[in-house]
Amino acid sequence: MTIWVNEQRDACGILQACIATKNKAMAEDCHKNWETELTTEQRQEGWQVILKTVDSWDEVPVNALKLN
Repeated sequence: MTIWVNEQRDACGILQACIATKNKAMAEDCHKNWETELTTEQRQEGWQVILKTVDSWDEVPVNALKLN
């Protein structure tokens, strides 16, 4: 099973938002949206939007919004 995990991390590397889903298209749309929504200031400070995959719900951060 592949689970797509979108993470938005601030300049300190702290997870600010996380959405996980088994739907690849939904995950990619979310990632593009988050990339677009980062402000110039956030980018300069080092904010990151990361899209990754994991094999188990146990690997998804606890505070993630989980969409099936």
